[in-house]
Amino acid sequence: MALYMTQTKVELREVVLRHKPPEMLEISPKGTVPVLQLATGEVIEESLDIMHWALAQGEEGTPFLACDSAAQMALIADMDSVFKAHLDRYKYPGRYLEEPQKDYRALGLAWIEAHVSTRLKETPHLFGTTVSFADIAIFPFLRQFAHTDPDWFYQTVTPQTGRWLKSHIASAAFEAIMAKYPNWQVGEPGIEFPSYHDNKTA
Repeated sequence: MALYMTQTKVELREVVLRHKPPEMLEISPKGTVPVLQLATGEVIEESLDIMHWALAQGEEGTPFLACDSAAQMALIADMDSVFKAHLDRYKYPGRYLEEPQKDYRALGLAWIEAHVSTRLKETPHLFGTTVSFADIAIFPFLRQFAHTDPDWFYQTVTPQTGRWLKSHIASAAFEAIMAKYPNWQVGEPGIEFPSYHDNKTA
């Protein structure tokens, strides 16, 4: 989403993680995605770091760039350390048997209510009237939480929170980045992203 919204051109190579290409493991032995290799050879292995890199490449003054702040980074860090733990345990109850699934769901909901719903009562986005870095970093994880039991989620969260999440899922940007790409084969070039077609969609 950050690459798309800043129109930062990269070559995309879609991989199947159960068949990781040696070329990927050579630049990133931990074998997770996304991983970004720059023209200089530098490798960026974390999603949040790739987002920051994309922001640095974008044109100064765009609304998305203007929304990056310490307050947003603090919220994202709390989501990463607290909410994601509840999300993983809620999504995969067979892996975490310490507490019932409903308890992890309740903990995740409490985080959403405290850190997302309270903000969305005052503004259409987490940090004002413009989609921000924090919105883009956080909404995919709430999407995972919601999709575990959509009926329960949308009946339980505040209407503002439901609308906020649905608006991101239905956005042209999200539709564009969720396009299916062919698996990359060794020797093939990457696919230009964002593509001309993506730009027309926005």
